Amino acid sequence: MIGCFNKGVPRMRIALTIVAGIVLVAFLAVAFVLPSMQGSEERGAAAALIAGTEPAKQQVAAAAEKTGSLAGAGGGVKAAQRNDPKYGEMKWIVEPNGVVRGWNREYAIEIMLLPRLESGKASWTCRGYPIASMPSACTGRSL
Repeated sequence: MIGCFNKGVPRMRIALTIVAGIVLVAFLAVAFVLPSMQGSEERGAAAALIAGTEPAKQQVAAAAEKTGSLAGAGGGVKAAQRNDPKYGEMKWIVEPNGVVRGWNREYAIEIMLLPRLESGKASWTCRGYPIASMPSACTGRSL
């Protein structure tokens, strides 16, 4: 009778080893692959949010360059919210001083574009949160 059990032990070890290998592969997929996929979607949402600021930036820049000042350059500039099929609802506001703020609740992303007037031309600095989701253009550098 003991001989019957000994023949099944190697098969059981092989089966358990295979199951453990499958569990390990599944764990690695959940631990490493899924977060990187989520990160790329967040970066895509951040890029779409930044791209959506272009009309407002153009209006603020035109007003600031015309008057030679950022004071009041954002007054009256409206940025229409957009419901992106891939990234969800995106909203922007323009402050009277020309600062453009945007956010996407779906991915918990916020951006802020700060205008600067140099030699009569507007330039922009982009900052965003979370930093890991931001494209390199929106980590505090000038655009």
